[in-house]
Amino acid sequence: MKNLVNFAVDYAKHGFSVLPMIGKKPLIKFADQPPLTIDEITKIWQEHPYANIALRTTNFFVVDIDRHENGADGFKSIRELNHPDYFRKTLAQTTAGGGQQLFYMKRDDLSVQQNIGWLPGVDIKAHINNYVVVAPSINHEKRYEWLNHEPIVKAAPELIHEINKQAPNNYSPTEFKASGERSATSELFEKIVNGLGETGGRNNALASFIGGLLFRGVNAKEAYQLALVANQNTNSPLSDNEVNRTFESMLKKELRRREVKN
Repeated sequence: MKNLVNFAVDYAKHGFSVLPMIGKKPLIKFADQPPLTIDEITKIWQEHPYANIALRTTNFFVVDIDRHENGADGFKSIRELNHPDYFRKTLAQTTAGGGQQLFYMKRDDLSVQQNIGWLPGVDIKAHINNYVVVAPSINHEKRYEWLNHEPIVKAAPELIHEINKQAPNNYSPTEFKASGERSATSELFEKIVNGLGETGGRNNALASFIGGLLFRGVNAKEAYQLALVANQNTNSPLSDNEVNRTFESMLKKELRRREVKN
């Protein structure tokens, strides 16, 4: 691997908010923080010469298209949307996992909502505290590569309307604090919405989540689907392989528990 510091500096000079990554995990805390300066980028890559590069989705958003092992085919979903006019020609890259990402500038007249699971196999990464790993980063010995050198164009209004139409609404309920102690079941429900937490503890959080569902008698098929939703709602979700391995491990553990109990 080579040091990507020059690429990181170049991204920053072009106005992007750069993040250093180990694989797909951020090396620094960045939520609601200002972009790294050129000097800060240079220092970080001196200390971590093989760090990958990610860009925060601050003034742009990404249509993230992938094929998942659970059967969701983002490329098929885009075709079946039957609106090629929504997807203006813009900067695009292939990901290390074989997917594609289309980069669009956010509009001043329309806000775009982050929408994980917009279509089967298609996520919209748009929150200012989200990010995408970019070329020439490498993950599991596979490289991110730019498909073209097109400028990032402004998203079509029709695309944003379509994304927002299927995105969660902006209603915010009145704050309510339950009386008494919080139950493990309530925490399970909240994890479906809030995701698995910080990158360092996602695997353990997922295992605990799956184990809690199975222990409470949720069928394996439904428990797996809920695990996928919780993972998709995580800021930096685990790969399908990691989710599948964790689920199989927890399912075997639950089956052993039931055998002992009987």
